[in-house]
Amino acid sequence: MPVTIEITANGKKRVANPCMEPCPIERGMRLLGGKWKASILWHLKDGPIRFNDLARQLGGSSKKMVDARLKEMEGQGLVHREVLVARPIAVTYSITEFGRTALSILESLKVWTEASGL
Repeated sequence: MPVTIEITANGKKRVANPCMEPCPIERGMRLLGGKWKASILWHLKDGPIRFNDLARQLGGSSKKMVDARLKEMEGQGLVHREVLVARPIAVTYSITEFGRTALSILESLKVWTEASGL
């Protein structure tokens, strides 16, 4: 049901039927929002990448930040973590089928940004 704004008897505006839960755009931004999530997905699109290589590709981020985002994304089903070696730990990350569904959105964002000249 669309949100509508009513004017009360005393001339004030009020929302007649406010959203009581996050809209689809907000829910999507919760999945892809954050400083590094979209970039991580973009870097994983061509195949699995080891953690240190991924951290290097995300030049301005710390390993701690990359690790935190990857844990969030794994919990959301966007990426898959595979342990290659236990001692010393070596892991690789890959994009899941669910994560891959976001790539068209990221491609559109890339094209839009390049077209804006910013």
